[in-house]
Amino acid sequence: MIVRKHSKKRDAILECVRSTKEHPTADWVYSQLKPSIPDLSLGTVYRNLASFKREGVISSVGVVDGMERFDFNTASHAHFICTHCNAIIDIDEITVPDQLSEQVLCGSVRECSLTFTGICNQCVNADAPK
Repeated sequence: MIVRKHSKKRDAILECVRSTKEHPTADWVYSQLKPSIPDLSLGTVYRNLASFKREGVISSVGVVDGMERFDFNTASHAHFICTHCNAIIDIDEITVPDQLSEQVLCGSVRECSLTFTGICNQCVNADAPK
């Protein structure tokens, strides 16, 4: 494990991701921190998020609407991605079975994720006729 020195910007980026369940993008993190850290660059945010991901501190949920989305919760859990509003919702009630990884015979599995896509209840209810 690589031990990196702490910096105000690095710590702020990690705390920003840690403080939300919204599965933020790098742009979202940047927009949240820029007012309080005027010399922060978007490149710094991207580099640190990539570093946190490599270190296993955060994970990537995937690319939604062209933007990579991040998750501070690295425990095994499923996600629901709304194809209407692009919300990513944690589904903690469903666990990814370890047996799935054991059934993969083509190599050693490092990670397994379960993602559902569809239209979230908020969007369904908003589109329902009144």
